[in-house]
Amino acid sequence: MKINKIKEMSSPELEKELGELKTELFKLKFSLATNGLDNPMKIKEVKKDIARINTILTERKIAESKKA
Repeated sequence: MKINKIKEMSSPELEKELGELKTELFKLKFSLATNGLDNPMKIKEVKKDIARINTILTERKIAESKKA
């Protein structure tokens, strides 16, 4: 997922996407442990997407606290 797409999303949408990505990461790790994955780099991509979303959410919280 590109950073521009993430920035366009609202905070509730990001929270929902974050939950979905964490679930996907769990399934990927479980699959890797049990029978292997076709593309183990997918785990790395999902982790980076989670980090990007967390970064944007943190930036928004900081901006909110500065306004108040």
